[in-house]
Amino acid sequence: MPPPKVTILQEEWERRLHEVHVSKQDLNRLVMDYLVIEGYKSAAEEFSQEAGINSSVDFDSIESRMNIREALQRGDVSDAITKVNDLNPEILDTNPALYFRLQQQKLIEYIRQGRIEEALQFAQEELAPRGEESPEFLSELEKTMALLAFESSPQAPPTISELLSPAQRMRTAGEVNAAILESLSQGKEAKLVSLLRLLCWGESLLEERAEFPKLDLNDGTFSREGK
Repeated sequence: MPPPKVTILQEEWERRLHEVHVSKQDLNRLVMDYLVIEGYKSAAEEFSQEAGINSSVDFDSIESRMNIREALQRGDVSDAITKVNDLNPEILDTNPALYFRLQQQKLIEYIRQGRIEEALQFAQEELAPRGEESPEFLSELEKTMALLAFESSPQAPPTISELLSPAQRMRTAGEVNAAILESLSQGKEAKLVSLLRLLCWGESLLEERAEFPKLDLNDGTFSREGK
């Protein structure tokens, strides 16, 4: 039998937390990193000045990334591709998987708009040759083309119908954003998000051995499960 769990009271838990020192400078850098990665240009510029952070960030590139994200979220893939190439043509030239994702999204938008003949021609001319090069690409192409079979039916499997959801556009925009950040030698994900993921992982390990107050990410308070 596993050993009984240790119980850590909230007072003790909070005392241990208060013993951990995090400098204001480190906190400011975390905030700045989040604003840059997530694309809050104005807020990043203001925070950089107020916090006295000497940042080497190209703030204009933040605006470019956000313009590309907005184009994809409204379904204008051609405009997004043009903007990516204007920013750095090597991003798509050196990343065939990302370029395929954008072309796949363009096909989805044709189908969404009911432009079926254009969708079929585009799939045949642009995507089919790439599908022959990669089993992964072929699988994604087949899944996208399955939208045509279910376009007037509510019985489409979730893996098919989700292609028409806003989340699909956001996923594509996220992949493009990550590729741009990588080309700028910046992290693909905000460090704050990584830390929260690490926190959740640490809590899952600790709860195998102890009862302790867990952080509620909705309001930042600690509470025991079920209370």
